[in-house]
Amino acid sequence: MSESESKEEPAASAPSEEQELEPTEETTEETVTEEEAAQPEEEKPVEAEAAEEEEGEAGEEEIEVVEERIYTIPLRHAWVVTPRGKRAPRAVRDVRDFVARHMKAEEVAISNEVNSVIWGRGINKPPRKVKIRAVKDKEGKVVVYPAKAT
Repeated sequence: MSESESKEEPAASAPSEEQELEPTEETTEETVTEEEAAQPEEEKPVEAEAAEEEEGEAGEEEIEVVEERIYTIPLRHAWVVTPRGKRAPRAVRDVRDFVARHMKAEEVAISNEVNSVIWGRGINKPPRKVKIRAVKDKEGKVVVYPAKAT
């Protein structure tokens, strides 16, 4: 009988541990709400506005668009002429040269999304062609984004 009593005790102690955990979780939630309540209401909208401004600066919405074009750039030169181990870097250079030539810009920035599309299958197998959206600002800088799906 002592064996059965010892088996019952851990089973009985398990729910009590769960019950002990639940109040601690609730107290942490309450402390968060108390901290939020302690902050003045005026600061909350200011933080939200600051977050929106940061998103605008990071995104393309801040750029004053002078010209925007969509191109499908063939990357066959990266496949035909270039050795296998140098194809993706060559494709990135080809995109940069193509956009600079067609948008008449000296400074071209390629977004991370376009770069990841080119490098997606590795250095040996870039895509045969890439559809991009080139945006030129008033200073003459061109930023290359992937074309939006219509």
